[in-house]
Amino acid sequence: MHDNRLEARLDRAVRDRIEPAVNRNRVPLTVAAWHAPGEPVPWPADAEYQPFEIGTPWGPAWSTTWFRFRGTVPAAWNGAVVEAVVDLGFDARTPGFQAEGLAYSADGTPMKGVAPRTDWVPVRPAPDGSVEFFVEAAANPDMHQGDWAFIPTNQGDVRTRDPRPLYRLARAELVLRDTEVVDLLADIRALDGLRRQLPADEPRRMTIARALEQMLDALDPHDVPGTAAVARAMLSDVLAAPAHASAHSVVAVGHAHIDSAWLWPVRETIRKASRSFSNVMTLMDDEPDFVFACSQAQQWEWIKIHHPKVWQRMLTKVRSGQFVPAGGMWVEADTNMPGGEALARQFVFGKRFFQTEVGAETQDVWLPDSFGYSPALPQIASLAGCRWLLTTKMSWNDTNPMPHHTFWWEGLDGTRLFTHLPPVETYHSELSAAELAHASQTFTEHGRASVSLVPFGWGDGGGGPTREMLAAAHRTADLEGSPRVGLGGPEDFFRRAEAEYPDAPVWRGELYLELHRGTYTSQARTKRGNRRSEHLLREAELWLTTAAVRGLVDYPYDELDAVWKQVLLNQFHDILPGSSIAWVHREAEAAYADVDKRLNALIEGAQAALAGTGDLPLLFNATPHARDGVASLAAGTPRPAGPGTVETPPDRGYRLANGLVEATFDEAGLLVSLVDPASGRDAIPAGEPGNLLQLHRDVPSRWDAWDIDRHYRDSVQDLTTVTAIEQSEDRLVIRRSFGEQGASAVVQEVCLEPGRPWLRVRTRVDWQERDALLKLSFPLDVHAERHAAETQFGHLERPTHENTSWDEARYEVCAHRWIHVAEHGFGIGLANATTYGHDVTRHTRPSGGTTTVLRASLLRAPSFPDPDTDRGEHTFDHMLVLGDVGQAIEAGYALNLPPRARLGESSVPPLVTLTGDGAVIETVKMADDRGGDVIVRIYESRGGRADVELRTADSLGDPVEVDLLERPRTEDGAITPLDASRFRLRLRPFQIVTIRLTPNDAG
Repeated sequence: MHDNRLEARLDRAVRDRIEPAVNRNRVPLTVAAWHAPGEPVPWPADAEYQPFEIGTPWGPAWSTTWFRFRGTVPAAWNGAVVEAVVDLGFDARTPGFQAEGLAYSADGTPMKGVAPRTDWVPVRPAPDGSVEFFVEAAANPDMHQGDWAFIPTNQGDVRTRDPRPLYRLARAELVLRDTEVVDLLADIRALDGLRRQLPADEPRRMTIARALEQMLDALDPHDVPGTAAVARAMLSDVLAAPAHASAHSVVAVGHAHIDSAWLWPVRETIRKASRSFSNVMTLMDDEPDFVFACSQAQQWEWIKIHHPKVWQRMLTKVRSGQFVPAGGMWVEADTNMPGGEALARQFVFGKRFFQTEVGAETQDVWLPDSFGYSPALPQIASLAGCRWLLTTKMSWNDTNPMPHHTFWWEGLDGTRLFTHLPPVETYHSELSAAELAHASQTFTEHGRASVSLVPFGWGDGGGGPTREMLAAAHRTADLEGSPRVGLGGPEDFFRRAEAEYPDAPVWRGELYLELHRGTYTSQARTKRGNRRSEHLLREAELWLTTAAVRGLVDYPYDELDAVWKQVLLNQFHDILPGSSIAWVHREAEAAYADVDKRLNALIEGAQAALAGTGDLPLLFNATPHARDGVASLAAGTPRPAGPGTVETPPDRGYRLANGLVEATFDEAGLLVSLVDPASGRDAIPAGEPGNLLQLHRDVPSRWDAWDIDRHYRDSVQDLTTVTAIEQSEDRLVIRRSFGEQGASAVVQEVCLEPGRPWLRVRTRVDWQERDALLKLSFPLDVHAERHAAETQFGHLERPTHENTSWDEARYEVCAHRWIHVAEHGFGIGLANATTYGHDVTRHTRPSGGTTTVLRASLLRAPSFPDPDTDRGEHTFDHMLVLGDVGQAIEAGYALNLPPRARLGESSVPPLVTLTGDGAVIETVKMADDRGGDVIVRIYESRGGRADVELRTADSLGDPVEVDLLERPRTEDGAITPLDASRFRLRLRPFQIVTIRLTPNDAG
């Protein structure tokens, strides 16, 4: 039969005859409902349910309705497979983006999620055949409105939602499930899917087509249940034909990628996790070889707290080896923007949870959907005891496909992770024949490796694997023409792949995602909150440890852990990147305000205990560099340098000078000169002023909050009009307005940092724009082919040119506290306290020479998923820094860790100090085991060898190098004792070393 005729005949038979016969008998259920007021409530045992008819509307956005279903199983069905089917008003799309529910038994025990494509509920009839169960139904709105229309909507916050119901209850009935028809349907899907992937002249395709014809001939369309077994027999031979010896193999890993917040708030993610986990555990009861990999320890903890019955069921499946932890991080975090210590704590909190709660230590890093991967990640992951990384997101690149699917990824310091990018190119596979064929055809390692991983199960909004997916896996386990599919977990795959391909190629440096470049800038308040929280945590741990070692305070382990968890949650890859609904970012801002309040109270208490009573002026310096005469990580009497002065030169404009740098601004408030008096070198090229705010039209083709498309550069407005300039003794205040009818305004305060060659710029913006991007630009007279950008525990270099398509694609990049450009003997950096997005370009001047332009991205105004993204007031702090990378590092710390002044009775010496260049003390904290030891984390910051001396306070000694989980390690041997309180450290470029110190009185 011709393919087209076979497909038409087969499609109609499946649609009109076979699928309807799966549930061959139906009995309606009686429905009652209780509409929960406000936010969701636990099991409402005493709720008053009212009769509810099929077809009745329910559910304004974000509301919850509890449905009660009652019925009786007919006696004639005894011994058959009976289920309930509930349709809450689903459309035909995937689970996770519309109404969904969790089914409970009559005693309040969670049973299974209810969603599109998994709308069935297991039935547990009483002895008399009666059935009663409940569904907690969530009226989650369809935020992407069908097919990612990116239409602005106010449904993204319960405060602005449309109050009208979204759904109609469509179906509630008991059904008799015909397992023979179910199996026939699975046979057809597996074979016909495979047939459609094979070449037209492939004999195997013709064989399958003939078998399907014979199956259709054997099937009576008026008695599908009665002829299903005979029809299946027509397919048995082609299903039994084994795969070729050279067939590609896949390890199918069950998974439910659940965004910890995105187009729904955190509270809904908690419920999504309970539904998805209940789904997969129900499948496990009948599928002993099914393994489900569950990442994000945060979601495990949510279940433990909010759904203890689901938690106990999970523990049972963990013990059976079917429900396995994956990834080892607290959440599937963004890895571009979290600070070094925060990214380390993602692993510490995640791995400790799995070790403590389920007795497992994960060795994989499971980040399928994060928006690119920092080159610091391999070392951090390795120091946490991880060996392998999985990501699928790199297949989204918009310009350059990754050259490998299995490779060694080498990070900043040379550490390597064995990494896999699944060639199936999705993290929510259905295990369809098309997906399996794609995995085999795309796999770049053929001839050297033979196995890849396929994460299967509905994701993003959760749901997880379905029984149809498992049926597909069983039928393709060893099927001619298809890759071999074996069920397993991440470790099953990685051990097999690494053993098979130990000499895989090496990818060096960051895994830059050529997409979603706007996530370094969107939702500026969230980003500011993250940056501020990270540095407040550094201060709190430092001063509390300093006070605790001296017996002045009790270290607040539990409170600090709680604060860390808040910060780590908000580093999830759709929260910190700014790509969530308004509700999510509103809650993130509230969380950061709570973090600020709690940590400042802890810092104040620790510093008060350390300072004591007295009237001696003290400056608490939490940076790793001396400041105003006060040692790093210490408090002492400040010796501040004199502030800069502002003059009005004869040729008009304004000049600021402090003896180390001279900055001249013109009458428009633009920086026209930045001179190093010692050399006479001017960093600003003639005719190309700095401190220039530039407004771009920013309308990406799609993915509004996520993307900055390259064409944004085609439209730019230089904001040079001045409303007013105010001059004081040591600073300028520059005022501008812009936008339609001057709706947006900016105030800049400019001054020089006392005693440093640093120009400080504070920019306050009242942002009322739509579809716009605001950048702060500094053209520099520096010939630089590369720029350095701080990342976790070091920095990476990127080209300023566009020689290759890889260079060209990096037109917007992420940096932490600073970026820096240099030529031999002269460098300049731009430090910041709030932002991450940057671009660095270069051009040739007509007069000769090149200009390198550093620009910081300040604000965006995307319309989706939050139509009011960042409207309102913002503050940005930057410093233009003359000097080498070391100056940029120091300025970055200084800007993010402002000193704290108070009165006291004496100076507070540091617990630890470093002597020598290059190495930086990042963290001082008490050990997690609460035994009284002190943890010090140090890293080499400049990209060279560091040979430094660590000196400890008299009360600390016996240093032991440990990993991030504070377990002894002997691989590096970086510590050499000099005497009881002095130790030599030799560090490789960008090496991280964690040292455990024991108080001398600890025995």
